[in-house]
Amino acid sequence: MNEPHIWWYVTRASSVIAWVLLTGSVVLGILLSTRVMRKIDNPAWLQDLHRYVSGLALIFVGLHMVSLMLDDFVHFSLAELLIPGATAGSSVSSVQAKTIPIMLGVFAVYLMVAVQATSWLMNKLPRRLWKGIHYSAYVALILVTFHAAFSGTDVSQLWYKSLAIVLIGAASAAVLIRVIVGNRSRSARSPIDRSAGSAGAGATKSAPTARSATTVAPPAGTTRMRISETIVLAKGVLGVRLIPVAGGNLDVWHPGAHVTLYLPNGLERQYSLCGDPAARGHFDIAVLKKRGSTGGSKWIHENAKVGTELEVSAPRNHFELEPATEYVFVAGGIGITPIKAMIESLPPRRKWQLHYFGRSRTTMAFAAELEADYPDRVFVSAADERAADPDIKSLVAAPGAEVYCCGPEALMSAVAAHVPEASMHLERFVAVERIAEAVTSVVMNLKKSKRQVVAAADESLLDALVRDGVPILGSCKKGLCGTCEVRVLEGQPEHLDSIMDDEEKDELHIMYPCVSRSRTPELTLDL
Repeated sequence: MNEPHIWWYVTRASSVIAWVLLTGSVVLGILLSTRVMRKIDNPAWLQDLHRYVSGLALIFVGLHMVSLMLDDFVHFSLAELLIPGATAGSSVSSVQAKTIPIMLGVFAVYLMVAVQATSWLMNKLPRRLWKGIHYSAYVALILVTFHAAFSGTDVSQLWYKSLAIVLIGAASAAVLIRVIVGNRSRSARSPIDRSAGSAGAGATKSAPTARSATTVAPPAGTTRMRISETIVLAKGVLGVRLIPVAGGNLDVWHPGAHVTLYLPNGLERQYSLCGDPAARGHFDIAVLKKRGSTGGSKWIHENAKVGTELEVSAPRNHFELEPATEYVFVAGGIGITPIKAMIESLPPRRKWQLHYFGRSRTTMAFAAELEADYPDRVFVSAADERAADPDIKSLVAAPGAEVYCCGPEALMSAVAAHVPEASMHLERFVAVERIAEAVTSVVMNLKKSKRQVVAAADESLLDALVRDGVPILGSCKKGLCGTCEVRVLEGQPEHLDSIMDDEEKDELHIMYPCVSRSRTPELTLDL
């Protein structure tokens, strides 16, 4: 560090690396949203890489700024690095002459910080706000490009010019792909026969596909959508395609995601999305007409017509497909639909197998299609065709594989009994019955609101919060959909939901107050 030029070299290197990483982050984000790389790898791996590259770009930007302060030749002050236009009064003439390019770089830094911060908080922010800020990464890249072109000292070098051409070309090509795919998605109106969603919401490690019976008005943030197509997928299973009434692209989602439909009869239900995530102009779901339906699936089967309008929530996902070298999928009945979306998101070289169970092939949506598309990987087992019950233990015996299961509770319990907990991912139709050790009143200290809410022993924490006017959303009220998720700052919650493992919720410091209680007299919540 005694070499007088060391920080000059660090400044040059860190700026170039940051520029490369920022371009790579934007390109990965575009490829992720369009899914044009789905034949190379699955969306979960690309999403992790996108987040890693984005964070690394910000780290190198920070290193670049620190090295500018430590460099004896330019010696930027903290104010000059943080206040746009402050370099106009610099004692270094070369720095003063580049005030505008430097100012663009400062603006770019603030945009990058905003994008990164909102990425960490994306599940806590309104979807439209997050998207608006996230898309400013394009603006940041443009600002950085101009900053590099007019303030860099290596601009005249051949290698620098070549690098600039490659980076600008890559970003331009990615944006062009995004525009083309986006336009194609908006105009596409292909049949639903290859895309539908299951009745239910999803959750990693132990997730829901339940239907709620609440009768509240749709919360803010929903999208007015119109049914554009319906199709019978199997006996008792109706495929429904929804398009936004106002047009335009819908929110990005990944296999396992679900939306909430607010029905005209006052009920709300969660259904998994199962179309192609790259088709941003519509949502596809499938609805199983349940015996003894209380009005959810029955209403949809009897009243869902082309032109019917519904309020639909933004996608939520607690059943994401995690990166792995091998998968075992187990589906029962309508549980095939989130599993089908996962299978179709995998690249051809990924190793996987599907075991699909049902009462009869006539009731098993997509059975014939999946067998035809993947004859050596899909194994359909209909109860009216087999002579004996399947050996679940032998079917899931794949050391190192991630196991994803969705279907009746009996099937999921049988699968979970033979799979290590760390590799087991479930999506439930109904909540697992869990009883609190002792039901007492709970004092909730709300940090943001700076007030206290007391939940009596005979009311849920969510009901108490809603009663006192706290802005918190709830949907299924059974510990299944994850809509009411809240961050716990102090205290120990007693988890009674069925959304994910209790240990995982404790690590994330979250709880679901619709059914959960508290092991401590007081809880401090981030509300």
